[in-house]
Amino acid sequence: MSCLRAILCLVFPPLAVIDKGCGSIVLVTALTCCAWVPGVLGAIFICTRSN
Repeated sequence: MSCLRAILCLVFPPLAVIDKGCGSIVLVTALTCCAWVPGVLGAIFICTRSN
């Protein structure tokens, strides 16, 4: 994970997972709407897992 992607995970989580597919975007957006911390954790998890 690059530094830019890590910063995006912290600042705007849905933008960090934009290239991971529609399901990831919807999941992270829903988590971010509920609270900021779950959205960040979800984005970090999705960005760091190996494909």
